Amino acid sequence: MSAPPGARASALPALWRWPLLYLLPAAPVAIALEFLHGDPLWIFVASGLAIVPLAGLMGRATEDLAEQMGAAVGGLLNATFGNAAELIIALVVLGRGPQMYPLVKASITGSIIGNVLLVLGVSIVAGGIKYKRQEFNRVSASMGATLLALASIGLVVPTLFFYIDRASAGLSPAEIHDIEFLSEEIAAILAVIYFLSLFFTLVTHRGLFVAGESEPHEGGQRRSRASRLQALLLLLAATAGVAVLSELRVGSIERAAEALGMSQVFIGVIVVAIIGNAAEHSTAVLMAIKNKMDLSFQIAVGSGIQIALLVAPVLVFASAFMGHATSLDLHFTPMELAALILSVGVLALVSQDGETHWMEGVMLLGVYLIFALAFYHLPPGTW
Repeated sequence: MSAPPGARASALPALWRWPLLYLLPAAPVAIALEFLHGDPLWIFVASGLAIVPLAGLMGRATEDLAEQMGAAVGGLLNATFGNAAELIIALVVLGRGPQMYPLVKASITGSIIGNVLLVLGVSIVAGGIKYKRQEFNRVSASMGATLLALASIGLVVPTLFFYIDRASAGLSPAEIHDIEFLSEEIAAILAVIYFLSLFFTLVTHRGLFVAGESEPHEGGQRRSRASRLQALLLLLAATAGVAVLSELRVGSIERAAEALGMSQVFIGVIVVAIIGNAAEHSTAVLMAIKNKMDLSFQIAVGSGIQIALLVAPVLVFASAFMGHATSLDLHFTPMELAALILSVGVLALVSQDGETHWMEGVMLLGVYLIFALAFYHLPPGTW
């Protein structure tokens, strides 16, 4: 059956009615400020605002390509591009050298915590205001919580290794190398488990996770799709834009942090994480408002899983090939680790009964605000 005339042609113009695109003019503003040697704080703000719609465009283009190329390829595309904005930002930061490793690590834990507590919390509250009770796929949510718990174990072990060695007799160069090597081994295990989880959900046990896949999109009608070439060009253009703006943002981040009185850990855990996930945040909230809490859970928890099991290992291996004096490892500050473990625990409690109400969302947001305040007041010596 052929598509209605003009349906495909209207796909891209429809994007210009998307509210987040009103932030796109911030991109030329950030570039102009950089060439004019403007205030680093304003470069930081403008580039951050411009990344939000570009990340959203990457998500929409990926969604179009995934639908046209089948479930298996779609799963691979979502694994590759679902968190591409965060990955690009982290890689740019990583290229600046070991002094920026705390910011990279903070962006990893911040993305996971932000998705589990902030995104899911806002979604549950937004949906709960309209609906007294909302249901979701308990099997999918429970598996997501389990995968995040596994990722937490992968981060706990190098951290324990680091602090036990440091407490005993300080860290020698050989012990630092051991932690880096241990992190690479754990990163390989996490990446393998992630791809096996894709095989589990897309192939062997797909029937357990199909709830909501065939539901119509906005307004009871399916959103018109761009052609494969249009979607690919849009994806490449948005990715290039994110890369350029990430370079500007990273170049101004240290001076902006000083001007705002914020630590690298707070910038990474809260600010960078929110900006990198902003487009996904809005989609999860919209799905909850439309009583598609199952999709909202999949977006929030699935993004956290990608960060923990795919993006973190990629960053570990990328740092090993950058030629820095030391490589990125997976030992985190005690505060980051505690926040991650407690967040996964709260997610497990929320997902156990397969239904939500707005008060659960309020509790998730309360926990997130507590962690945000703790990171803001974290003494510099602890990171």
